[in-house]
Amino acid sequence: MTKFGKMNIIITVVLGSLGIGESGYFMNDYATIREIAEKWELTTRRVQKMCSDGKIPGASKFGRDWAIPRDAEKPVDGRVTTGEYKNWRKQKVTQ
Repeated sequence: MTKFGKMNIIITVVLGSLGIGESGYFMNDYATIREIAEKWELTTRRVQKMCSDGKIPGASKFGRDWAIPRDAEKPVDGRVTTGEYKNWRKQKVTQ
């Protein structure tokens, strides 16, 4: 076995588990960060953060890219948007 023979086997197994064929293209079951961001009307960075936080089930990291199932549902945005924490440093504690 050559120096890179074992590495080729590992890469083939990883690619197969992500649904990537020998041609290097994703199967139709997976989408890229950009495609999901457009579909959900979010930024690509927000989708990357959701993937790394584990909020998108079935998302797998391949090197620096993510493979996201096309049928994945948009997770609920848990960020606070009420303004409750706006200027929290300036608020005085009343005693």
